[in-house]
Amino acid sequence: MQMGTMVSVISICLVVWAASPVMAAPVYRHVDAQGNVVYSDEPGAGSRVDLKPITVVDPTGGETRANPHRSVAPEAAAVEYERFVITSPGDQQTLPTGQAGTVQVKLAIEPALQRGDRVQLRVDGKVSQSPMHTSVFVLSQLSRGEHRLQAELVDTRGQVRLSTPPVTLYVQRASVNLPANPNNPDRGKSSRPHG
Repeated sequence: MQMGTMVSVISICLVVWAASPVMAAPVYRHVDAQGNVVYSDEPGAGSRVDLKPITVVDPTGGETRANPHRSVAPEAAAVEYERFVITSPGDQQTLPTGQAGTVQVKLAIEPALQRGDRVQLRVDGKVSQSPMHTSVFVLSQLSRGEHRLQAELVDTRGQVRLSTPPVTLYVQRASVNLPANPNNPDRGKSSRPHG
């Protein structure tokens, strides 16, 4: 092996070795009996070499320096949402009888809901829909009368970060006493006289 090639191989090995977790170990340089420059982790007759941190290319586009003592970057700051409201149904809206107490609840969330954040829906103060990564919920079989809807934004730790202004919804339902109502327990019974 030629001297230049050997030095190149040794240099490459040093770069790889310096980038490894054992970077804290000292490196020594000496010349062997054949006049070859040798790098080793044993002092021998050589002199210590202080290696500078190597430059590592960050795949995201930046440039970072190798540092074995660098602490892990703190978790990215939570996104500040500019808009978090229920857009449908509208406040004071009446849900007609024909919908049988079923309504789709839509939210406007700006910026878009972040990966770790979820939304839960409350109906009359009680959690009706557990936290999900969505901006649309479907409520069904709401009883007739007035209901208060409110959505909450829950972070990765399960903490409620934001709440929408409450929305009041009025639900009309056919009475179970009406013969045409499918929920009427007497519907479908024979009206023929017993004899």
